[in-house]
Amino acid sequence: MKKRVSIKDIAKQLNISITAVSFVINGKAREKNISESLTKKVLDLVAELNYQPNALATSLRTGKTKIIGFLVDDISEPFFSGIARRIDEIASGLGYKILFSSTRNDTEKAIQLLQIFKDRHVDGYIMALPEGLEEEVKKLIQTDAPVVLFDRYVQDVKTDYVIIDNQNSTFQATEHLINNGYKNIGFVTIDTAQLQMVDRLLGYETAVEKHKLPAIVKKISYVNSAESIKEMAKFFKKEKQLDAVIFAANYICLDGLRTFRKEGIRIHKDLAVVSFDDFEILEFCDPPVTAIAQPLEAIAENIMKILLNKLKKAGKNVENAQVSLPTVLNVRASSAKK
Repeated sequence: MKKRVSIKDIAKQLNISITAVSFVINGKAREKNISESLTKKVLDLVAELNYQPNALATSLRTGKTKIIGFLVDDISEPFFSGIARRIDEIASGLGYKILFSSTRNDTEKAIQLLQIFKDRHVDGYIMALPEGLEEEVKKLIQTDAPVVLFDRYVQDVKTDYVIIDNQNSTFQATEHLINNGYKNIGFVTIDTAQLQMVDRLLGYETAVEKHKLPAIVKKISYVNSAESIKEMAKFFKKEKQLDAVIFAANYICLDGLRTFRKEGIRIHKDLAVVSFDDFEILEFCDPPVTAIAQPLEAIAENIMKILLNKLKKAGKNVENAQVSLPTVLNVRASSAKK
C-alpha cells in the first residue's frame, strides 16, 4: 500500500520547516512573510505528490471539521431534496461537506443519527425536527452547538429556524376555491402535533369559518402509503357532498391522487384539487393540479446564511434568527371555476 504523503515529507524534500509548509498550505504564506518563490515550490510539490490533508488532524488543530449534519424525515421527498440540493451547492462552494440522513419517522433512528453527528464532531446541525427529538435537541442547543431548524419548529425550543407562513398559505388557497364557487371543501392532513401541520389546518378552518362553510377534515394516522389510501377511500365515499379538497403535504397529495385513480374520481370534474407543496408530477396530471409552492431556494439560502453566521461568531452571544417566508399559489386547471 502506497504511503500517504504528509506535511513532514514535503518539508523534508524541500529542506524547510514543517511550520513553513503548513502556513503555505493553509493560505498564510503572505501573512507569515514567506517568499513567493518558496510558496510556489511548496504548492508545486503539493500538486506533484497529490498531498491530501488529514481531516482528523486538521479538525483537532482547528476545532472545525467543515462538516454539517442534515436531518429530515425522508430526503427523497421533493421538498426536502430540493432544499438539500441548494444547501449542498452553497456548502460545497465554501468548503463544507454535508452528512445527509433520513429518520423515516423513527424516533430511535433519529436519536442514533444525532449521536453519529456528535461523534463526527459536525460544526452545525440543520434539521426538520422529528417528533420525539425535542429533548435531545434542547440538550444539543445547551452545548452552544449551532442548530437551525426548518419546515417546523417547537415553541419551547429556543433556536434559529426558517419556516414558511403555513397558516396564511392554506387560508389563501381555501379562499381561492371559495371564490371559484366551491362550498364543500375537504382538508386532508395527518394526525400530528407538528406545528406546521397544525398551522395549515388552522388556515383552512379560519377561511371556511369566515365564509360560514362547513369544515370537513380528515386526519390520517399515517403509517404508509397503502394505509393512507385506504383511509382516504373511506373518507371520499363517506363525504359525497365534497366538491373540492386540499391535501396538506406533497406525500398526502400523491396518496390522494392514487386514491382518485383507484376510486375513479376525476380531478376537477368530480373534485377540485389543491396540493400543499408543488412538485413536477402535478403539472402533468389531467388537468394540472393547483399547488402552494414553497420557496425552496430561499429557505435553503436563509438556513445557510443563519448557520454560517453562527459558525463565524462561535463562542459569541448571537440572537436567534427566526425567518418566516411567503409562499406562492400556482393556480392551474384543477381548481378552475365550477
